[in-house]
Amino acid sequence: MAQRSTRQVVPDVDYPTPKPRILRAKHTVEAAVESIKAGSEKPLLQAATVEAARAAITVRKLVDPAPQTAAVPAPARRARPRRRHRFLAASFLLLFVAPIALTAYYLWTFATDQFASNLAFSVRSEEQGSAFELLGGVTEFSGSSSADTDILFAYLTSQELVSKVNARLDLAQIWSKVTVNNDPFFAYDPSGTIEDLLAHWERKVSIVYDSGTRLIDVQVLAFDPLDAQAVAQALMEESTAMINALSDSARDDAIKYARDELAVALARLKEARQALTRFRNRTQIVDPSIDTRNQMGVLVTLQRQLADALIDYDLLQDTTRSGDPRIAQATRRVDVIQKRIDAERRKLGLGADTEEGVVFADLVGEYEGLIVDREFAEAAYTSALATHDAALAEARRQSRYLAAHIRPTLAQQAEYPERLKTLLLVALSSFLTWSVMSLVYYSLRDRR
Repeated sequence: MAQRSTRQVVPDVDYPTPKPRILRAKHTVEAAVESIKAGSEKPLLQAATVEAARAAITVRKLVDPAPQTAAVPAPARRARPRRRHRFLAASFLLLFVAPIALTAYYLWTFATDQFASNLAFSVRSEEQGSAFELLGGVTEFSGSSSADTDILFAYLTSQELVSKVNARLDLAQIWSKVTVNNDPFFAYDPSGTIEDLLAHWERKVSIVYDSGTRLIDVQVLAFDPLDAQAVAQALMEESTAMINALSDSARDDAIKYARDELAVALARLKEARQALTRFRNRTQIVDPSIDTRNQMGVLVTLQRQLADALIDYDLLQDTTRSGDPRIAQATRRVDVIQKRIDAERRKLGLGADTEEGVVFADLVGEYEGLIVDREFAEAAYTSALATHDAALAEARRQSRYLAAHIRPTLAQQAEYPERLKTLLLVALSSFLTWSVMSLVYYSLRDRR
């Protein structure tokens, strides 16, 4: 049955209307519309709205003076799917349902089981204390070297290590036992280059480095458990060889520097000794200081004899006549002794009238310079020899080595690929992607 309207039928009666108010309201509304189009102020719109409302109430009272009953609103229309709803549903299927379905289909249909081999190691440095340290109770035991561990961690992901392991085991053949056609994601194409093999190495070999404990955990995946263990064993052996090479290089460098310094000090000492030998051969003097002391003894003796001769000469002058031959003999004795003293002084380099040539003072100065050079060379040689011996002892005491606390394991059950975990991660990422894109779409739509 048709619903009966509650509104009363108003007869077509010509009622008098207040034309001035209606016209004014009409003009006000038109002005408000024009102001809205022109972007004018808001108060004009509010005034026009109020005036239009008053005019409408006045007309209503004149046309339909009888009181009206409340109108019953019409029932709401049935909701219908719109375009945006279809777009949202299609995007949900495309971005959420489809990736999950494709991933599940691939994991449970094409993905091949893989076995894992685990190993863990660290770089240790063994420092054995000397006998003095052992007696004193101060001994350093093995410790971890952070620099060596960082170097090893970088080496584990290098192309050099991949090339060495590939030369030993043929990684391309190990990781391509399952063809690319059967498992295009987890299998390796044997026709790839070394760069492709390095990229696949990073997918098959998981390396975790704990910077706090300096421990490195490695996990190797392969389609056969023996292959996974073989790759892990080769990786550990190559790492051990690299650490040993670092230790040998550091030891050789330390010994080389000490050996070079010792060689320089030895050459300087030899040169100083040869210079001293040439001086002795040239001067026929072993030690000028000894000869100088002997010459000074001779000079002192001559001066003492000169003093005695002068005393004897003075006594003869007091006790004899002027023509006494003993006075002439005493005079000659004094002259001879004085000449000898002058000669000895010139030989020692004393006095103002020294003869030209080499004197003992110059020889002593040259000899002392050579002695100083020799003593300095001997001190430098002694220090270099001590440094060399200390470097040898330090190289023998300190030794780097790879300490493996978990050796390569042999898997008995395939744990990879982790299908359920992978599927959940894909579902989470797909849902987040769909949610973000939907929010972005509706935010752009609401801004229009």
